[in-house]
Amino acid sequence: MTDDARWDLAQVNIARLKAPLDSPQLKDFVDALDPVNADADAAEGFVWRLQGESGYATDVPVLGDDWLIVNMSVWRDADALTAYMYRGRHREMLARRREWFERLAEAATALWWVPAGHRPSVAEAEERLLHLRGHGPTPYAFTLRSPFPAAAAEPVAAEGREGLGSAV
Repeated sequence: MTDDARWDLAQVNIARLKAPLDSPQLKDFVDALDPVNADADAAEGFVWRLQGESGYATDVPVLGDDWLIVNMSVWRDADALTAYMYRGRHREMLARRREWFERLAEAATALWWVPAGHRPSVAEAEERLLHLRGHGPTPYAFTLRSPFPAAAAEPVAAEGREGLGSAV
């Protein structure tokens, strides 16, 4: 999406579990975490991914809902992210997501540009996702289907955006 090395693309996606992580229903999902994460770590254009105490992000709280799990990562650009998402094991997991996760009525994925080297917090990701839900795609939070270029990036956290109104 951009040749500007000053920016990376952050992504967050959330999912509501249909059953506990240690249930037989989610066994295939949990068993795939190591290989899918290894594929991401080795993918061209991968920069960083959120990890909790377990080494996964499945134990990181998000939006105050114990049944939600979060995935957050940073990529060089949208091309690198989509290349990873839609091939190999990750694609196989996407095809099976309805077995493990409920369908959410609101946006579950948001993208935004971050300065190179920045590692977004869960609070930042929650803010971007809620902004997308409330305002639709904007340079502050967008989707792969409605992208914005890095040149339009709004990387400043809410507390530093006086005069812009509520982000959520």
